[in-house]
Amino acid sequence: MNATQYVARKPDADGVIHYSEEENAIWHTLIARQLACVEGRACDEYVAGLARLALPHDRIPQLDDINRVLSPATGWQVSRVPALISFDRFFELLANRRFPVATFIRSRQELDYLQEPDIFHELFGHCALLTNPAFARFTHIYGRLGRDASPRDRGFLARLYWFTVEFGLLNTPSGHRIYGGGILSSPGETRHVFESDMPEFRPFEILDVLRTPYRIDIMQPIYYVLDSIDDLFAIAEMDIMAEVKKARRLGLFTPTFAAKQNAS
Repeated sequence: MNATQYVARKPDADGVIHYSEEENAIWHTLIARQLACVEGRACDEYVAGLARLALPHDRIPQLDDINRVLSPATGWQVSRVPALISFDRFFELLANRRFPVATFIRSRQELDYLQEPDIFHELFGHCALLTNPAFARFTHIYGRLGRDASPRDRGFLARLYWFTVEFGLLNTPSGHRIYGGGILSSPGETRHVFESDMPEFRPFEILDVLRTPYRIDIMQPIYYVLDSIDDLFAIAEMDIMAEVKKARRLGLFTPTFAAKQNAS
């Protein structure tokens, strides 16, 4: 796992994390900008969840504030973690209905993109939908499967997470709507979905999803689209690991993007 320049903030003896004025100002910039960007583009279930969370605009919220909403809604909670955690820890948390949140916020130099998921990405991008039973159920089952999977099978499961929880879209009578947190928390990715003619939108077929390569450092060339957020209930009840075995046997599709050039 790559190193990070960020260090997660720790709470004081009363369990409160004290963020600086600059960190709170960055939160304000991010949430104001992204609320405007996703208006009319986020799915209804996300909008409803965001209203329940009532995230403050002037400061980074405390995790206890989030838990007071999530716990009665779906039994989920958020858990404070370092900037980077192991895959074992990630899956174990999800399997126990604990969503990992690294308690740092990006710098102004990385407002538009950073590889590490920060507190804005996790809270604004994901936590609103953890109030939704279908999304919460799917994420829980995903964590249980990943916890027990081999490293090789986890690679295939990562693609399922990527094209749903991070970069998932819904079909609606009004057109595509976002439910994936990687889009919801990124102005560039949001505009890419709705304003670019480059992406390909494919109907969700789990075997195809498991076989589709992706890169984390580019705008996505492919998005998989569900007809309803409740489709996640059905996916959670599938024999996902049987599909992983099929995908492993068939192999990955040819990437639709250029290979990443490593710095020398």
